[in-house]
Amino acid sequence: MMWPTWISLFTRTHCVARGLRPNTIAVYQRALEAFADYVRSRLDDPPPDAIQMRDVLGYVEYLRSERGNGDSIIQRHVVILRSFYRAMTAMGQIDPDQNPLAQFPKIKAPSRKLPRVLDPREMKRLLDAPAPDSVLGLRDRAILHLLYGTGIRATECAGLREADVDLREQTIRVRGKGGHERILPLNDSVQRVLEAYRTVRGDVAPTSSFFLTRLRERPSRFLIYERVRTASRRARLRGDISPHRLRHTFATHLVRAGVGLVTLRDLLGHRLLTSTQLYLHVTAQDLREAAEKHPIARLAPKVAALLPDGKLPLHHSPTAFRPRYG
Repeated sequence: MMWPTWISLFTRTHCVARGLRPNTIAVYQRALEAFADYVRSRLDDPPPDAIQMRDVLGYVEYLRSERGNGDSIIQRHVVILRSFYRAMTAMGQIDPDQNPLAQFPKIKAPSRKLPRVLDPREMKRLLDAPAPDSVLGLRDRAILHLLYGTGIRATECAGLREADVDLREQTIRVRGKGGHERILPLNDSVQRVLEAYRTVRGDVAPTSSFFLTRLRERPSRFLIYERVRTASRRARLRGDISPHRLRHTFATHLVRAGVGLVTLRDLLGHRLLTSTQLYLHVTAQDLREAAEKHPIARLAPKVAALLPDGKLPLHHSPTAFRPRYG
């Protein structure tokens, strides 16, 4: 019974002390339980303090070959196992030389794909998709405007309380990862849409959720995702449109407007500037527009001016060029 005890000790003590969000702790727990199941079914159920590096290497191969997992998922499992054993070492459950991941080889980082963002015309179609003739329609419009207008995450949007929204000062208070809070400004457009929803929603207690479900309950993160996808289908947009894609769109549009990375980092709630540097990417359209601005278009002769009236020979004429020697 050591695996359930150690996993519970890790999630309820170490993860809570670090201030990890419940969703993150649940991911950690599922990953550790998956490793424990592998140990029980493939390795004759050794306890956590008897695991060797070769056992973890075998688990990585199992994830890749039998489960068909990619580099991103495999790296996540290794990171969680490394954090688990580091915590168990710090708690005195195992000696440092018993940590099977102390000298574990570095897993190749997955290739980072550039996020696909919506262009302004697509964003307008999405923002206008929910019908404004019902409370839920105005709520969905407010959710979309807030996600795109501030770049907040779906979890942050779902956890927004009435007291966090100050429409007079045009600010919202957001609780991000690790419990970190930040104050974000609202522009006039977002402020008006939130005000319209608040008016038809009615008064609620300051500690109540700002957005309410049909049953006037606090929305979940998954409901925010579902409402964005429903609006994208109504707007007939291609691809998987999610709150996180709206976050990417918010950041990319600000970079194109000239907003600096330090300001963008604070708006997005990133702890490290390296996370924000992702938005220094350029799209194919950006490259095309840059190429069209090159002065060669003014300096080089037109192709039509290079072509003679008659037909050109396939090769240079033998008499056209005679090299000199000596």
